[in-house]
Amino acid sequence: MYSMTAAHKTLPMNTMLLVRNLHNGRETVVRVNDRGPFIRGRIIDLSYKAAKKIGLVSEGVARVKIVALSEKRSSYPDFNSGEFYVQIGAFAHKINALKLQKRFTDAGHTTVIQKYYGPLSILYRVQVYVGATLKNAKRAEKALHDYGYKGRLSSPADYLPHYLF
Repeated sequence: MYSMTAAHKTLPMNTMLLVRNLHNGRETVVRVNDRGPFIRGRIIDLSYKAAKKIGLVSEGVARVKIVALSEKRSSYPDFNSGEFYVQIGAFAHKINALKLQKRFTDAGHTTVIQKYYGPLSILYRVQVYVGATLKNAKRAEKALHDYGYKGRLSSPADYLPHYLF
């Protein structure tokens, strides 16, 4: 919440992004450290600190442009390959995360539980490995949506406040 971070559905973790508020032109750099947002039509979920820096705290939702940055300006990272995961649930209680993980593991999927330390509570995020290409990640995300995993998969009470964009 108080770091310059963001959630994105498919970009690799630790990707640095330039985020520009298209309404006021203010911009900031954030690091992808989470999966989401899980609301159709939204491309990024910013931390409170990042949202405040580009003037979005009062609005909550705005049109933004994101640009992936690399360490060297002359080269650009390949975001089409890597290790891709799709988040299928986030729970305040670890037992619920373990139950969902078991369902997917029993069906032959590789899953992980990522422990997230928020300012007020801990969340257990269940993620399914979907392959080494962005194309596979998008295909798997669509299959999960078609199968019924839509939007947030746990109670909204399980989530900390976010600013979704």
